[in-house]
Amino acid sequence: MLEAASSPSVDALAAGDRLGFVAATLCAVHCAMLPLLAGLLPAVGFSAGGWADIDQAFVMFASVLGISTVAVGYRRHRVLKAAWLLVAGLALLWSGSFTPLHDHGLGHALVMTLGGGLLGLAHLYNLRLGHRASR
Repeated sequence: MLEAASSPSVDALAAGDRLGFVAATLCAVHCAMLPLLAGLLPAVGFSAGGWADIDQAFVMFASVLGISTVAVGYRRHRVLKAAWLLVAGLALLWSGSFTPLHDHGLGHALVMTLGGGLLGLAHLYNLRLGHRASR
């Protein structure tokens, strides 16, 4: 009976990590492709105006999701590697979004891509550690 009661929270944690992994991977792809797209959009008649702060909103969402899932995961598996990957990834994302790097230049794209990649790895590692701990 106790196992059935704890099972949904394990599933919820796994779902959070899966969502975080997918979102961070999409973020990394977006950040890597944005300089190319920004150069091509005017050529086909589109303007990128007004989209500049979507990455700041994503960083806030990613921070809340990452901190909550890694904190709950740590309580289960007691391994800090996922937390260190998360801290490094969030530090890069925050510096790329809330400092002068937020100019959407090449440095911004590199910092955001690396940060998104580390965030994705943190979620993936946390997911795997959670599976091992629940066995």
